[in-house]
Amino acid sequence: MIRRVFITALVAPLIGLVLTQGEAAAAPAFQMPFPCGQVWEGQTRTGHSPANSVDFNRTNDDGDPVVASAGGTVTRVANEGTTSYGRWIEIDHGSGWRTRYAHLSAQRVSVGQSVRIGQQIGNVGSTGGSSGPHLHFEQRLNGVDQKIVFNGTQIYYWGTRSYTSRNSCTSGVTGTVGTDSGASVTVRSGPGTQYAAVGSVADGATVTIRCQTRGETVTGKYGTTSLWDHIGSGYISDAYVYTGSDGQVAPNC
Repeated sequence: MIRRVFITALVAPLIGLVLTQGEAAAAPAFQMPFPCGQVWEGQTRTGHSPANSVDFNRTNDDGDPVVASAGGTVTRVANEGTTSYGRWIEIDHGSGWRTRYAHLSAQRVSVGQSVRIGQQIGNVGSTGGSSGPHLHFEQRLNGVDQKIVFNGTQIYYWGTRSYTSRNSCTSGVTGTVGTDSGASVTVRSGPGTQYAAVGSVADGATVTIRCQTRGETVTGKYGTTSLWDHIGSGYISDAYVYTGSDGQVAPNC
């Protein structure tokens, strides 16, 4: 369960710039700030400061590695003591985009250092205005906090969801096929039931998702979605695949 946090955020001065479609398109391909495959519970709430930030928590997470959500240059390595962010890091990703990582127990980078996506930058902690170990995370554009996106998909607002990190995963994303009836799932040549059947996968089978694309909307055991997973021989609807995440987890096909 996420521990509620009481902080007074360090709010960067607003510079009056408006988020346009062009600026949004320039956003880096942000990933979760944790190593590949880890599952974390993320909580958003209207009373959070800033509102669009997210708190990540899981069992026994004190000291767990925190990694860069995208490549960039470290611009802040600060310590607010027992208030606000406590020990925190900011990374500049270019085009006005920055990320912040707060309440750390340790900081493992320095100002001016270049970091790659997935590189460890610190450890989860409970410094500053925190009531328990967790990571406070923000994505900012031109100093203004934005609704957070991983793998091209916005996280859930407002409330709690579990997410699986795909940060620096290079061999594909593993999922488990599931159907309510126990029947096999048909593999299609394209992202829809109108495409030719090219095979099938059994209920309970493990598949490796190489990439994902949008197609026909399908309702299955794991909800309703237009996402289709490319598993090598063809496509199956993500509505029948459990990956531990509610959104897109693999690159676009």
